[in-house]
Amino acid sequence: MKIEPYISQLLYRYQCVTVPGFGAFLTEFQSAQLDENAHSFYPPKKLVSFNPFLKNNDGLLANHLAQTEKIAYEIAVNAIQNEVADWKNNIQEFGRFSIKNIGEFTLNAEKNLVFVPVDQINYLKESFGLSSFVSPAVKREAYKQAVETLEERAPISFTPEKRSGYKALKYAAIVTLSIGLTGVLGYKLYDNYLMQVEQETLLVQSNVQKKINQKIQEATFFIENPLPSVTLTVPNEKMPYHVVAGVFRIESNAENAYQALLKLGFKAKRLPANKHGMFPVLYGSYASYTEAQGTMKDIQKLDNKEAWLLIEEL
Repeated sequence: MKIEPYISQLLYRYQCVTVPGFGAFLTEFQSAQLDENAHSFYPPKKLVSFNPFLKNNDGLLANHLAQTEKIAYEIAVNAIQNEVADWKNNIQEFGRFSIKNIGEFTLNAEKNLVFVPVDQINYLKESFGLSSFVSPAVKREAYKQAVETLEERAPISFTPEKRSGYKALKYAAIVTLSIGLTGVLGYKLYDNYLMQVEQETLLVQSNVQKKINQKIQEATFFIENPLPSVTLTVPNEKMPYHVVAGVFRIESNAENAYQALLKLGFKAKRLPANKHGMFPVLYGSYASYTEAQGTMKDIQKLDNKEAWLLIEEL
């Protein structure tokens, strides 16, 4: 029974395949190679080597042979031993023998086995379908020299008709240069314009923000018909959200606004003078932010678009 095909099958899957009583075939990964002298490219492969000192039966080859041929394990071991005996007889009688798709064995002067693997078989599965190829050299310098030679030999002639064409080209070049300079200057002017617009925009935004802040702090609510004052009452429940009707510099104006809000049905409040000496007047105070926000929006739509929200525990 020939065991060479089974050794080949196992070399695709394993790095070491031991032949009991003879030695072990080892594989090692080699990356793709380039032979610059021969302009040849070689795909990645497994390099096969032989170690005569690994002779113990690890069961790999015998089990594979038994399962493939559907024979007993002991029969597979005997078949391997018989094949190894034939190999040894051949090497002693002829000085060489070959294992198909794996390599050739010879004896050197010291009577030691020398293994030379075959090059036609690649046991790396990932390189299946890839083969070596030769690419011809690119002769860039030779082509360059040929072009230079042709340029030296090319005749040059001038005619009157071509001079007019030359003038046209000259004028076209002048126009092109002028357009290019205009484009550069135009780009610089446009860039300066954009910077100026950006600075003016920032200045306007800053002024608008200042006016808004000033209007909030100095908002005034004028009432033409003053009403008599009433005593301010504050509920015990904490209501930190307040809708502000206005903040007045003159206390009488604050009182007039307060009375007008009461007349309109609001639970209005007057607050003591703040640190700026101004008198705030509230539409009302609320326990939740949601309620205060909703009321403020309704007031802005129906009564006073200048109303704003104050959050403070009073």
